[in-house]
Amino acid sequence: MKFKDDKPGRQPDKGSRVVSMAIMFVVLCGLSFYLGGIFCSEKNKLPTEPVARVVDSEEPIVSGPIQVKSVSFPECSADFQDYTPCTDPRRWNKYSQHRLTFMERHCPSVFERKECLVPPPDGYKEPIRWPKSKDECWYRNVPYDWINKQKSNQHWLRKEGDKFYFPGGGTMFRNGVSTYVDLMQNLIPGMKDGTVRTAIDTGCGVASWGGDLLDRGILPVSLAPRDNHEAQVQFALERGIPAILGIISTQRLPFPSNSFDMAHCSRCLIPWTEFGGIYLLEVHRILRPGGFWVLSGPPINYEQRWRGWNTTIEVQKSDYEKLEELLASMCFTLYNKKDDIAVWQKSEDNNCYQKLDAPDNYPPICDDGTEPDSAWYTPLRPCVVVPNPKFKTTSLSSIPKWPERLHVAPDRLRGVHGGSAGSFNHDDNKWKNRVNHYKKLLPVIGTDKIRNVMDMNTVFGGFAAALIDDPLWVMNVVSSYALNSLAIVYDRGLIGTFHDWCEAFSTYPRTYDLLHVDSLFTLESHRCEMKYVLLEMDRILRPNGYTIIRESTYFLDGIGKIAKGMRWDCRVEATEDGTEKEKVLICQKKLWYSQQNS
Repeated sequence: MKFKDDKPGRQPDKGSRVVSMAIMFVVLCGLSFYLGGIFCSEKNKLPTEPVARVVDSEEPIVSGPIQVKSVSFPECSADFQDYTPCTDPRRWNKYSQHRLTFMERHCPSVFERKECLVPPPDGYKEPIRWPKSKDECWYRNVPYDWINKQKSNQHWLRKEGDKFYFPGGGTMFRNGVSTYVDLMQNLIPGMKDGTVRTAIDTGCGVASWGGDLLDRGILPVSLAPRDNHEAQVQFALERGIPAILGIISTQRLPFPSNSFDMAHCSRCLIPWTEFGGIYLLEVHRILRPGGFWVLSGPPINYEQRWRGWNTTIEVQKSDYEKLEELLASMCFTLYNKKDDIAVWQKSEDNNCYQKLDAPDNYPPICDDGTEPDSAWYTPLRPCVVVPNPKFKTTSLSSIPKWPERLHVAPDRLRGVHGGSAGSFNHDDNKWKNRVNHYKKLLPVIGTDKIRNVMDMNTVFGGFAAALIDDPLWVMNVVSSYALNSLAIVYDRGLIGTFHDWCEAFSTYPRTYDLLHVDSLFTLESHRCEMKYVLLEMDRILRPNGYTIIRESTYFLDGIGKIAKGMRWDCRVEATEDGTEKEKVLICQKKLWYSQQNS
């Protein structure tokens, strides 16, 4: 069809458009190549070498200190005075009651976090100092009466005037805790000569057993959940005894395998023979080969005690036989027994575990699906963790006795990336120099004003080792995201726990006198917001307590601004070698009282 005067203009076809664009592209590319040749002909005009040097440099490239706005944090309401974010009873109804799962760690979401300062109880006083604190504490600092009322006949504690007193009683300590531990020492001679150094008390009450062990050169970890016994762990820490919130339920305890020299349960109400003995399997995992498990209370000595346990002798006899069978299936042997105390020992002979490796055997040997030391939100497994045979000197009979073991490079260093006797000794010497410097900056270290100490991101426990002669103890924390060096800490005869500082720590408010930080913000700022880490430090630090924050100057100003908003008094000090890249921030938390109580 043809158009005449009103014919439309011709529409370009798609092929010609593509050809035109291709020609234009070729012309532009040629022009840019030509111009580039002109401007790049003189090679010396390009600063190529300085760029290469910057790329190869190991030093961080920063434009200046991190920028943080000044802030002032409000007070939390008075009902948050005993706030434990990840074990908060107000949130228990959200979780299952099966195996007491609701008492495990369940941290609030980012949107539920509190951005306020936890107040002390009305009438709070500076804690009584060690060693007097082992026997008494201020009532207003831990104002809970449940144990005093419910356990008055067992002499756990008693209230007189404005104080709680701890007479050393307990459900199984009828003649006092010292007499009880004397009998235990007779059953386990290694408690007297430095063989047994570390111990865990599951279901610790007010930690009288742990307090007595400290007098005998044994370092305990007292473990209890936040339950109807009201503040067991808080009582322990107020007394100056190492303790942590925790429960054996559905997840592993936050400790490496083969670490404790002794584990203890004194009528701790853990159903050891239920759920296939899975709780016993966890004790087996954390206990060192050759280590001891001590049990007093049901079903031990059931022949004499069954009438007081609201049960029958047949039931208790059956429970005891079941317990013996389970322990034998995990390579435990009965070591000693007298009156109300029975002691089993974990086998040092790996041949025993080879016998368990049969198709129909229960419990089976764990496969390689989960690391033995994986212990941060790791589910309990119904299987036996076999000690690694390549580490020949981790058993109780092979490891040096206390105090020699403190400065001997452990065999398990070989399992840590970069670990060696050389790096261990270098770390040891480094921390001796640093702690000497810290004592000049903060002379209260080594006095009775500093008792409960935390090293928030240790490697080999060098900070704690350098303080070993002072009247204090150190909770060594290894990040759950860092290299697993916590087993080294235990092999040295020190104590500690895994933790992720993006979350709250498993303790009550106002439980530590000194917090030590070494480059924590440099290492973790990509994961954990600095503000929340510092607020958590404020929660667990006692009023008038101190922090030593060793950190890159990049973070120091920001830390100082947030610390000021938390009512801390801070000063910047030089490191022992005077480097400008790193400084030491010394802070003290002020004692203040909630305005809501006035």
